[in-house]
Amino acid sequence: MPPVSTKIADSIATADTMDLAALFQLEAPLAGKRIVVAMSGGVDSSVVAALAAKSGAEVIGVTLQLYDHGEAVKRKGACCAGDDIRDARQVADRLGIAHYVFDHESQFREDVIDRFADEYMAGRTPIPCIRCNMGVKFTDLFRMARELGADCLATGHYVQRVEGESGPELHRALDPARDQSYFLYGTTDEQLDFLRFPLGGLPKPQVRAIAAELGLGVAAKPDSQDICFVPEGDYASLVKKLRPAAGQTGPILHAETGEELGTHKGIIHYTVGQRRGLEIGGQAEPLYVTGIDAARQAVLVGPKRLLAVDAMEVVETNRIGPIPGGQLSVKVRSLAKPVPCRIEGELGGNATVRVVFDNPEYGVAPGQAAVFYAGERVVGGGWIEDTEKA
Repeated sequence: MPPVSTKIADSIATADTMDLAALFQLEAPLAGKRIVVAMSGGVDSSVVAALAAKSGAEVIGVTLQLYDHGEAVKRKGACCAGDDIRDARQVADRLGIAHYVFDHESQFREDVIDRFADEYMAGRTPIPCIRCNMGVKFTDLFRMARELGADCLATGHYVQRVEGESGPELHRALDPARDQSYFLYGTTDEQLDFLRFPLGGLPKPQVRAIAAELGLGVAAKPDSQDICFVPEGDYASLVKKLRPAAGQTGPILHAETGEELGTHKGIIHYTVGQRRGLEIGGQAEPLYVTGIDAARQAVLVGPKRLLAVDAMEVVETNRIGPIPGGQLSVKVRSLAKPVPCRIEGELGGNATVRVVFDNPEYGVAPGQAAVFYAGERVVGGGWIEDTEKA
C-alpha cells in the first residue's frame, strides 16, 4: 500500500477520512475532534486547512497579525503581511471553517525584530525565523490551540513527525529542497506531541496541485523569500532605522597582520564568510570576512584558510527526545549540508556545549544556529556563541 501522503497527493478527491486521519496522526474517525491550523495566508497552510476540513474534524484557522495594520497591508510576498491575512480569511471562508486573527505586533517587535537589530549591532548574524518559531508562533499558538480544546495544532512546515520508540520524533522533510527542520530545532517534546506537519511527506508541486484541485485562490501564490519584516530583503536599512548608530563606519583590518585595508560602511553589512562587497583591491589572494569586532567597530578579513574552525561553543541548547548512539552531524547554516561532529557536554535544558567537527568547517558565524541530526532525525540545537580556529 502506498504511503498516505502519496495517495492524497494523487488526488484529494479520492482521499478518504481514514487516509486523512493517518495524515494528521489522529485516531479515526475525526468527526468530533478539533484541529487548529496555523494559517499564514500561503499555499502550504491553506492546503493543511483544506485537508483538515475534508477529514471531518472541526477546524479552526488561526492567523497572527505581526505588523501594524497600515504597514501590513502594504507588504506583499511575506509571511503574516496584510495581504496574507486577507488570503487566509478567504480560504477559511471557502472551506467553511472558523478563522481568528490575533494581534501579536508588540510581542513580535520585542522578541524578534528588536532582537534581530541588536544582534547585528553586536556583530552577530541572527536568524529571526527560529526566534519566531520558538516564541510567537509555536509557544503562543500552542497555548491558543490548547485553550480552544484542540486535539492537535497543524502547520504547513515541511518537516516530518515520526512516532519513535520513545515518543514522537522530528525528522527532515521527504523533499530535501523544502526541508525546514533547521528552523524548528527549538521545538520541545511537549510541543511535538501536540504538533502535526501533514506536508512533510509531500513535494511542493503536489501541494500546489492539491490547492488547484480544491480551487483555492492561493494555489499559484509565490513563496515568501525574504525575512517577513524586512522589505525587499534590505535588512540593513531596517536595522539603521531601528538603531541609528548602525551606520557608524570603521576600519577593515587584516586578521593576521592588523593592517588597515580600508573603511567599511557599518558592521551590520558584513557577516563571517562574506567575500563580496569588501571593496578592497590590490591583494595577493581573495579576502573573506573572518570576524566582526563590535567593540572596535572593525571588520576583520583574511584568506579563506582563516575561516576554518575545529570547534564551536553552542549556547541555549534544546534537545528533542533521547540522544541515540552513533555518529551525529550538525548544520551550521540553513543551506549547509550536515557534517560529522562530536558533542562535549549534555545537550538540552539551555545548557552550553562544545562541538568538535570531524573535519575543519568553514564560515561558522556566531549568532547562527547549530542544529544536530542523527541520520534524518533532528535531536536538537542551539546558538553558535564562539568558534575555535583550526
